[in-house]
Amino acid sequence: MSDKKPLKISKKHYEKKLAELQTELVKLQEWVKQEQLKVVVIFEGRDAAGKGGVIKRITEKLNPRVCRVVALDKPTERERTQWYFQRYIEHLPAGGEIVLFDRSWYNRAGVERVMNFCSDEEYEEFLRTCPELERMLIRSGIILIKYWFSVSDEEQEKRFAERINTPIKRWKFSPMDLESRSRWVQYSEAKDRMFAYTDTKESPWWVVEADNKKHARLNCIAHLLSQIPYQEIDYPAVTLPEINKEGYVRMPLHDQSFVPDAVSDWLNDK
Repeated sequence: MSDKKPLKISKKHYEKKLAELQTELVKLQEWVKQEQLKVVVIFEGRDAAGKGGVIKRITEKLNPRVCRVVALDKPTERERTQWYFQRYIEHLPAGGEIVLFDRSWYNRAGVERVMNFCSDEEYEEFLRTCPELERMLIRSGIILIKYWFSVSDEEQEKRFAERINTPIKRWKFSPMDLESRSRWVQYSEAKDRMFAYTDTKESPWWVVEADNKKHARLNCIAHLLSQIPYQEIDYPAVTLPEINKEGYVRMPLHDQSFVPDAVSDWLNDK
């Protein structure tokens, strides 16, 4: 991480800049759709580094039919007998699609390596094969962008504590998070070796300093936009027609089942 300590952005400025970037993401989405581009963005990094928060801000204004998130669970018994990359390949985009991998085939270079979920031979084969696979994807026309979210051990500890003590975030904490804390050095060594093999000229790793969540989100989205040349698409003017209700008789309201107005009850209870 950089020794330079960044200034903290205010909430107002952050929300304004995020809205601007999300507007640009919509323009990018429409360009990808029109030009039939195929985009893959990989998000990797430490547990609680903020990958999910960035992915959420990228997708929340986009069309899920164009931009989708792939977050695979552990492989099934059948998948364990497949070529390692096989279950990821089937999620690659067609023309006009953006796929965001919330963790990816790099599981083998990280958690699988550290937790001994794969053999030494499988791990070494991954390091040999991965750069070649990514070159093949790029040659096929896929735009491949890889982000590594870097977080300090102090900040990770704070976020883990927040997850444990906040009911709506408790689901995010898993036994694997405890292991990641106790094996910090092993994860660091695995990451360094992964970079040595897969941080290539054709497909570099972009490191996002993520101790400050707001900065990480804005920096990552701004960088993503800079990696794909796009243009704003001009839409034709649209005039809404008048609604013709002639001949329609609405069914009686008392024959329909309505969701109770809980909001009014809450307000009346104040």
